[in-house]
This record gives sequence, structure tokens and C-alpha cells, in this order.
Amino acid sequence: MDSTDPRCVHARAITTGAAKANRAVLNNLITLYSKSDLRSDAARVFRSIPSPNVVSWTALTSAFSNSPLSFHHFISMLRHPSRILPNSHTLTSLLKTCATLPALTFGAQLHSLAVKLGFSSELFTASALVSLYFKTGLSNNAKKVFDEMSVRDEVCFSSVIVGFAQNYKPIDALSCFVEMRRSGMASTMVSVSGALRAGSDMAMLEQCRIIHGHAMVTGLNLNVIVGSALIDGYGKCGLVGNARGVFDELEMELNIVGWNAMMAGHAQQGEHGNVIELFTLMEERGMVPDEYSFLATLTALYNAGLVEETEIWFKRMTEEYSLEPCLEHYTCLVGALGKAGRLEEAEQIALTMPFKPDAALWRVLLSKCAYHVNMDIAWRMSDRLLEINPMDDSAYVILANAYASAGRWDEVREVWKKMKDKKVRKEGGKSWIEALGEVHVFLAGDRRHERTNEIYAKLTELMEEIEKLGYVPVWTEMLHEVEEKEKKKSLWHHSEKLALAFGLLNGTAPPGKALRIVKNLRICRDCHEAFKYISRLVDREIIVRDVNRYHKFLNGSCNCGDQW
Repeated sequence: MDSTDPRCVHARAITTGAAKANRAVLNNLITLYSKSDLRSDAARVFRSIPSPNVVSWTALTSAFSNSPLSFHHFISMLRHPSRILPNSHTLTSLLKTCATLPALTFGAQLHSLAVKLGFSSELFTASALVSLYFKTGLSNNAKKVFDEMSVRDEVCFSSVIVGFAQNYKPIDALSCFVEMRRSGMASTMVSVSGALRAGSDMAMLEQCRIIHGHAMVTGLNLNVIVGSALIDGYGKCGLVGNARGVFDELEMELNIVGWNAMMAGHAQQGEHGNVIELFTLMEERGMVPDEYSFLATLTALYNAGLVEETEIWFKRMTEEYSLEPCLEHYTCLVGALGKAGRLEEAEQIALTMPFKPDAALWRVLLSKCAYHVNMDIAWRMSDRLLEINPMDDSAYVILANAYASAGRWDEVREVWKKMKDKKVRKEGGKSWIEALGEVHVFLAGDRRHERTNEIYAKLTELMEEIEKLGYVPVWTEMLHEVEEKEKKKSLWHHSEKLALAFGLLNGTAPPGKALRIVKNLRICRDCHEAFKYISRLVDREIIVRDVNRYHKFLNGSCNCGDQW
């Protein structure tokens, strides 16, 4: 028999008499059985202990970790006549189960008990609490526990950095990374990859470069997890060449996560040829494509406006690779069909697919209806968006945009009235640009910046110059029928134009360096047209990452081919 089999160990303990006389031996047996996934045997051993102590109960609750039965056994411990109280290991194990299930209410009660027993600020218990709160979206609670910890190690810092990044709080994640380095803690692959994720989510290129440099100094740049995060980070910042450099260096060690990250980087640029090339190479290396590999491929084809190829690859996914498409794959297919003007067909697929369409899918189709000025389907898409969320501003704004494109101003006013009556607020455009290591945020018509006068003067200069080059404002981006002078003023002061004007001021960015702007919404057609002319005027590359994709403006054209 296998000497590592817990049943063999148990048999020896019985024959030697240790199973009767030594509680510590039985406690270890519970753990051995649980590690071999023999939970019923672990429970049987526990029941044979005449006087179980806190270690015995902790071994039992840990044996049923990730199961509500662990809570049942814990409550039995508290109700036991011997009135045994948990230790920090008991609470840590239970809190991890709360995070996995998840079971926030029970976890909050455990937190209260940990405070009463004095364990809440201890390293392992506090780390488990931090993990629980981040996994349930309570970032502020997690940060409060972290701040109250008496001792912190690199593992705890890493979990906080990753937690903030996963909860869409990149600035907090990067601040925590800086705090970790200042406190003398060593970086780990988890903390570095988490910081890279935070920087890439906001397209903070300089931050990603700084962390890359730090990874090279510490030797972590050769780690597969960090390497994959670097590829993802540079890809999201629009530097596909840098991402490819990291990819080529680690290619033989990377798993499918790294390959998918590289494909996704090319996909955001609409570089479908590079994505398909990588897909083929990945298969030649013996890797099996997964749903993310196909999502990158379909995204690239959709961004490139290749509807027939999108259909072919969608079909290949199901028929050749036996993969079930997810909602995101269907969104790419519907978007591609809509972009090609096949709106009825796109709508039919959305209604018959095996998933309930979400707001993102209807929003994509509504945008395509607005682009093709198909008001019949646009109405239906808007209604479906409002069924999901009656306060969804995009359902009104995109519909109004479609009516404005058709010059139907009465209907535009009707849409705005409905929006006002229902007290739906339009999400404001917001753009940010990183300059000299600092992020500058702009709203439409923003005048809060300390260099406001310079920014507006520069913007006026730019707009007047590109008009001489042939730029004509895209009036349909104005959703109100107002005087031309007011239209022009409103169009000129969009958030991305203000960010660009700031980036072109003296001392803001090195001459010749690409200007990088991130926007929370889709870049409007007027700004898109203006940026093409400005790239020609100033002889600079301008890169804009909007909510849909990357736009690279250079020499008067954009890499999206005016399809977005």
C-alpha cells in the first residue's frame, strides 16, 4: 500500500495505539484525509476524538473549505458545551471560504468576531478579510482593514494592489504599489503584474514603462505572468510594437494567456492580419485556441470592418473547434453585420442566440442603426436598451444622434424631452492625457485647468488653421438646432480637443513624441475629422483610445479607416 495514503497512516496509528492516545495524531489525520479529498473519512476521524480542541475543529472546518458545511461545523464548535473559541487560523480558513462562495454576510459576522477576539489586525486574518472585501466589491472596507494591519508583508501588499486593479481603481492600485516600494517590501510577480494592469486600464504609458524598468532591474521581466501583463499593458496603451518585443523575448515560455494578450493588442488596432498570423503560429506550436483567442480574432475582423471574414471565423469556432460562443462573440458578429448595413439580419441573430442580449449588444446595434440612419430599427433598439435600464442615457443620446443625422430636429427635441421628463442625465464626455508623469483630466467646456487660457488659445489657433486646410465641421454631432456660431463653439470645446490642445502646449510633451489621449466615450465624428487634419498640421502622431478601440492619426488619416 502507498505509504502516503492517509488510510495507511491511519492503519499504522491504530496498530501502534497512537490513534487512541494522541489527539494531535488524529488532528493530522483529519488534515491528511481532507487533502486527499476524503472528507467523509476526515469527519469520521473527528467524531472519534473524545475532547476535540480548537485545532481539531479548525482541521474539520478546513476539510470542508469552499463549502457551506464549513460554516455548519464552525457554528457547532461555538455551540459545543466546552465553549471553544476560534483562533486566527480558524477565522482565516473560514474567511477564504466566504470569499470563494461568496458569503459576504457570514464574512462580516466573522469580521466582527475577529475584532472581539483581537485577530482582525493580524497578518493572515486581515489578509483574508482584505481578499473577501475585494472579491465582493467593497474596496473601501478592504482598504480600511489593510490600513489597520499591525504587520504587512509583500503578499498582503500584492493582494491589495491586485484587488484595487480588479475593482477598477487603478490610481489606488498604483499608489499602493508606490507605498509598498517605499516601505522596503520586495516586489513580487503578483504586485508587478497588478500594477501593470492598473496602468494599462487607464492607458498610462509612462507608468507602464516605469514598472517595466523596475521589473527588468528585479529580474521579474522574465517571469511569464509579468511578461503577459507587460504584453497586455503595452497593447492597451496602443504600443503594439513594444508588446510584440516582450512577446518575442518570452515566446517559447508563454502560455495561451500571453498569446491571447498579444492577439488582443493587435485586435484593438484592427490589425487582423497579425492576429490571424499569431493564431496560426499558436496552433503550430501545439497550443489549443480557446474562447479568448477567437474573441481577439473576431474583434480584429470587426474593427477592420470585414463582415464576411467575421462570419467565417465565427462558424469555424463552433464547427472546427467545438467551442460555444459567448455573448461577446455574438456582439462582434452582430456589430460586423450592422456595420455592413445588414441590420435586420443582425437583429435576428441577437434575438435567436442562446443568450439574453445585454445592454452592450443592443447599444452596438443601435449605433449601427444611427450610422445607417435606419430609424425603424433604431427605435426598437432604443426600447430594448431602456427595458434593461430605464435610466440608460445612451438609448436616448444615440437615437437623438440618428435623428440629427437625418435632419429631423422635431424628433430630436422629442427624445430630449423624454429624457428630461424621466430625469435621465447624459454621461459627460471625459478625456485624459498623461504629461510629465501626471494625468490631466478634461471635461467638455472645461475651464478648471491652471493653463486654461493657454489651452483655449491653442485650440482656437489649431481650429482656424485646419479650416484653411479644408476641415469642415461635422454638424450632425450637434444634437440641438442652434446658430452656426454656437454649434462651432460647442464642437470646438469637446473634452478630447481640450486634451489635445494641452498636449501641444510648450513644455507639455517632447517634440515629435506621439500624443496619447484616453476618452470614456466614443470619439465623435467631428473630433475624429479634426484630429486627422491636426495630425497633418502639426506633423505629429495622435493616438486616441476611446470606449471602442484605438485611433492612430498620422498625416491626415486614421488607422480605423473611418469605421468605428
